[in-house]
Order: sequence, then structure tokens, then C-alpha cells
Amino acid sequence: MAKKKAANVFVWIIMALLIAGLAGFGATNFGGSVRSVATVGDTEVDVNDYARALEAQMRNFQRTTGQQITFAQARAFGIDSAALSQLVSSAALENEASVLGLSVGDENVSREIMGSPTFRGLSGNFERETYEFTLRQNGIDVRDYEERVRGETASGILRAAVSAGVATPDLFVDTLFNFARETRDVTWARLGADDLEAPLSEPSDDDLRAYYDANPEPFTQAETRVIDYAWLSPDMIVGSIEVAEDQVRALYDGRIDEYVQPERRLVERLVFATDAEAADAGARLDAGNATFDDLIEARGLTLDDVDMGEVAAADLGEAADAIFALEEPDVVGPLPSLLGPALYRMNGILAAQDTPFEDVRDELAAEAAADRARRIITESIAQIEDLLAGGADVAMLAERTDMQADRIEWRDDISEGIAAYDAFRAAAAAAEPGAFPEVVELDDGGIVVVALDEIVPPTLKPFEDVRAEVVQAWVAQQTQSALEIQANALAERLRNGSEMAALGLSLETDRALGRDGFVEGTPPDFTDIVFDMETDEVRVLAEGGEAWLVRIDRIQVPDPTTPDSQAVRAQFALQTAEAISNSLLTAYTQSVLDNTGVTINQSAINAVQAQLP
Repeated sequence: MAKKKAANVFVWIIMALLIAGLAGFGATNFGGSVRSVATVGDTEVDVNDYARALEAQMRNFQRTTGQQITFAQARAFGIDSAALSQLVSSAALENEASVLGLSVGDENVSREIMGSPTFRGLSGNFERETYEFTLRQNGIDVRDYEERVRGETASGILRAAVSAGVATPDLFVDTLFNFARETRDVTWARLGADDLEAPLSEPSDDDLRAYYDANPEPFTQAETRVIDYAWLSPDMIVGSIEVAEDQVRALYDGRIDEYVQPERRLVERLVFATDAEAADAGARLDAGNATFDDLIEARGLTLDDVDMGEVAAADLGEAADAIFALEEPDVVGPLPSLLGPALYRMNGILAAQDTPFEDVRDELAAEAAADRARRIITESIAQIEDLLAGGADVAMLAERTDMQADRIEWRDDISEGIAAYDAFRAAAAAAEPGAFPEVVELDDGGIVVVALDEIVPPTLKPFEDVRAEVVQAWVAQQTQSALEIQANALAERLRNGSEMAALGLSLETDRALGRDGFVEGTPPDFTDIVFDMETDEVRVLAEGGEAWLVRIDRIQVPDPTTPDSQAVRAQFALQTAEAISNSLLTAYTQSVLDNTGVTINQSAINAVQAQLP
């Protein structure tokens, strides 16, 4: 029993580390004599806290964007400054709470710690062993952690005192609520080239040249960078690389688990502390009083917590026979597991897989050759850098290495060939005439050396080269002008009492159009213009060779007495109150900082940053 409990505790500790993390604490630990990156009054910002905050900010950025970033990129985005600023602000409030004499007793500290899900064991309750092990694994002293909890809880009281109890004034809520929920009924018609009352005359050469001279921007070629470059990609040399048969076979053997797999099941496992609890849950399941999902939720767990993924019979121990006997999704158990008695839900059957070496031989040989090509290129970088240091230019690199030389007249709108690589585009944009060329690594394992020869400033293209474009632009402008004149004449008729339906136009009507609404077939600023108009007002819009006749039929103010309006208004009041509370807390924190000595230890910051990838 003692061994079983210890095993259960250990597994739950590992799960806590992997799943829950440490609520703001990571695994980074910077030792040495330097303890803080900043001091606010008498409160220090610990060097480890700064490292963990940086890593957390970078992970959040990566989750948001879906892109991996280096610390250099994070610094360019200001992530390092944001992390430090957040910690300094928290330290300022903690220091202010201490100055004001705010503190919490051991009972409150204990309650905060015991309430953390990170330190719960198999029973779902706080376990001292889990608590101490988790802190130890994260390089945190128990006493230091408890003092930190004490300080953060006290500063939380101060935060609440500053920001709590804010109520948004009714006049403010009503004004903004009415503004946001107000709608328009609008009728409009679009006039295009087919609606012209008279065809356009053919433009003369003088007309076109006058338009060309008056509107040079559309006919101006952007800045062009004339670049000589030498590059080497894996595709250029992979054909000359021979891969030994035993190397391909070794690659296959190293991935044998991908090509030869036993029959598997998609399984979820819900572990219980005792046989009695497991049996009771199984009985509720059999009686139809609960579903497997209900049992998971009742334990305070999620599907991720119980998901075992794809498992073979060998992974399930004594439970394997019962689970693999199932021919369709179902729940079985209680059955034994390494963690204790468990219910198992089988969600799918994956057939055994056996892919012979011969079926993937060519694929693996090509992969091995490509990998070798990339390594050859990487190993050649030092030689190429030596040649550059010795004064070699792009042409000489092509003579003395496998690199290929070429020239490109590159602009932002060119993204073919070598310009398809983001690394090349960045290097080309940053290159300066006469600068020492450097080796730039490409995404596919290739390399390129960029030498800027000339920067050609934006240049107006000759009229003869863009004559067709000028004709097209002139026609669009003339069409728009003519349609605008027609639409203004129709608008005047409406203002004098004519009915819109009598104008012979194809009309569109949009009811209850909101400020965030979009009306297809209208200019991008259509909604903004509509909400700037009054009831029965008529306007003419013109853009892109077309014109629109627009009339406001009705302005609808929201009815505050409906249940929907009351719910939305209440939510709006809550959100604005939170915004005001946050603003108050921000202003208060800044005031505290302005009146408290803040010392930044740049050398400690540099030491932390130097250890990040």
C-alpha cells in the first residue's frame, strides 16, 4: 500500500509539472551571487522571476502568432521590456503594501497554497510531498515561495482597494450604449459604366498625357535594388550525392516504429484512488446515471488529463485483453493500471501497419541525400566566409565553390526565384552599397551571399510603356466623374420630393444596419458615412469608377426596456467599469513608481538574456 501510494504521488507530481506548470514559475534557475534585476523601494525583482517572465511572454507570443521566435526577435518586439515592466509594477505595489503595513497571516498563506491545483495529489486534495517536490524541481525554496505568496496576497489586497467598487455612471453607459446599438435603415443604388447616359468619347493623346502628368504615382516604378548574389541550395547538389544502402537501411531501422506498428486503440483512462471509488463510478455508468464525460468533470479533470492517445496492448498491462476485446467504442472497467484502478474508454481502432523497406527505400534515400546536402552546405560556410574575408566577390565564389552567381533587380513586389526566400528579402532590403557581404542561411538549408550594386530610386515609367494602363485609369476616372454628375442630379430630384423607386434604378435596402456592419457592393467607408447622415438625408458617393446614391430611411435608437437590451447594457456597464478599474490601477501604480526609488541592474538583465536562445 505504501509503495502504491508513493507511485501514485510521483506520477501525479509529474503530471502537475507537465500540465499545470507552476502558475507563473518556470524551470529556469539562475544561480550565482546576482539575485535581482531590479529593486523597487525595499522589494527586489528576483533574477529567476525575470527569466521565467521572459520565457512566458515569448511562449504567449508564439501561441498567439503560431511562430517560433528567438530572443533577438523577442527583444525587437519589446517583449523583454514588457516583462520587466510588468515585474517592476508588481514589485511597486508589493513594496507599497509593505510601507502601508498591509500583510496577511499564515492561515491566509496556507489557504492560497492549498487551493492551488498544482499541488494536488491523486485524491484531488493538497499533498505536502507534491508541494515540496514541485518547488524543489523548479529551484524554489519553500520559505521563499511562502513569503512571496504572502507579499503577493498583500499587494492583491491593495490592488482590490484601488480598483474595486467602481461603478460606471448611468449617463456614460447610456450614451455609449445608445451610440453602439443605434442602427440605420438605408436604401441605396449603385451606378456603373452600364448606367452612363451617354458613352464616353475616345481620349486624345493629349488627354492621356495630361492625366499621366497629373497622376504619376500609379505609373511610377518603386525603388529597385540591383543585387549580385551567389547561392547554393540542397537541390543544386543533391543529385551528385550517393547514399549507401546500409545507410538507408539504418534510417529505416531507426524509424521502424513508424513503419511497423501493432494494432492500437485510442484510449482514455480515468484513474481512481481506491477500488471502491472505481466500482461506484462503474456502477453509475452502467446504470445510466452518469456518462464517462460526467465522471471526468466530477473529478475536476479535462479530456486532456485522461487521454492516453494511441496505445498498443503492451502499453496497457493487465487491462489490455479487455480493451482489445472491444470491437467498437465503449467503456470497460474498473481494470488495474500503474496508477490504480481505472475506467477505460476506447474511442477507436487503428489497424496494424507493416510497411516493407522496399516500399519506402527511394523516399528514405532521397531524404538521406537531402540531409547530407544540407550538412555539406553548412560545413562549407566557413570556407565561403574565408573567401569573403580574402576579398572574393560573387563571381569568384561561383568559380571556387558550388555556388551559382546571378543578378536580380529586386523590388518589394518581386517574390520569385531567390526572392521567394524571406531571408534573402530581409538581406536585400538591409544591404548597403560597398558593405562587406555576409553568408545568409535560407529556410531550406541553402545559403546566399548578397552584394548590393546599385539602388535605383523610384522612377516614372515612360508614357509609351504604360499607355494601356493610362487609358484604363483615364476611362475609370471619366466614368466616375460622369456617374457622379448623374447621381447628383438624381439626388436633387429626391430632395425635391421625387420617390427613389421612380428613378429607374436597381435599389438595395438594408434594415437595422449596425456600426460594425458590412454591406457588400459598397465602398469600404460606406457604413461610416451612413452613420454620419440624418433621416431622409441623401448623399452621393463615388469611388473606383462607380457612384452610389444613398438615402437614410430611418434611425433606430435601441429600446432599453427589452430583456436583450438590458442584458447587453448590463454587460456593457460591467466591461466599462472593468476598463475604468484597470485605468485607475495603472494610474495608481505609476504614481507609486514615481514616488519610489527604482534601481535597474542592467548587468543582471544582460546575464539572463545571454542564456536565452
